[in-house]
Amino acid sequence: MTGSEVPPLFRLAYVPGVTPGKWVRIWQERLPGIPLELIQVTAAEAPGMLRRREADAGFVRLPIDRTALSAIPLYTETSVVVVPKDHVVAAVEEVSAEDLADEVLFHPLDDTLDWERPPGRPAVERPATTADAVELVAAGVGLLVVPQSLARLHHRKDLTYRPVTDVPQSRIALSWAEDATTDMVEDFIGIVRGRTANSSRGRRAAAEGAEPKAKKAKGSEAAGTRRASANAKSAKSAKSTGRSPRARSGGPKGARQGKPRRRS
Repeated sequence: MTGSEVPPLFRLAYVPGVTPGKWVRIWQERLPGIPLELIQVTAAEAPGMLRRREADAGFVRLPIDRTALSAIPLYTETSVVVVPKDHVVAAVEEVSAEDLADEVLFHPLDDTLDWERPPGRPAVERPATTADAVELVAAGVGLLVVPQSLARLHHRKDLTYRPVTDVPQSRIALSWAEDATTDMVEDFIGIVRGRTANSSRGRRAAAEGAEPKAKKAKGSEAAGTRRASANAKSAKSAKSTGRSPRARSGGPKGARQGKPRRRS
């Protein structure tokens, strides 16, 4: 790499609630020469960032506008309702949307759940963020339904959460620009999908697997050259003694072939 070249850098965006640590560690083990930069971004901002190439890939929450983007769904999160610890819901293991029908439910402007018909009674105003909505729940004003990872992210000692059985769930996907599927993106896809470093589907594995084949071919060529040299020496020796290599190698020296002579 010359002084004018920019060293490679893989930029990975991720939305709140996603913990990319395990994939980052694997990247650092397999590609120590390529730094990975983490960029935290809101769920609403993530698709635009990927289209503008401000990140090479990113963990997003579905659904998103898939225009010019590729996406691999990875997992689905359980949706939970966040409640004060002294709320009646805290006494049960799970609830349904019908159980929340009489409750005031907040739907913040950054809500990531794809609601068709939100349960509960709407609040007078929509909080700007999920963090703001959590503060209102703590104040006893209403409740909040979010993906479980966001409930953990905004955990408070005075709040708890319970699974909700029949509401939309959030899916996490790995996404990138369709026309920017680089080698680094392919490497990261392999890591997220659990491929090993020696997987035949990875470009690095293919490059590493080609080296033993080349060595094997080179060894075969060298062995053929040695055999040809040995045959040439054998033929030269046979010419100087007047005997063929076959005759020299077959039977005792001076042996005659044909029928044995009868004794008189």
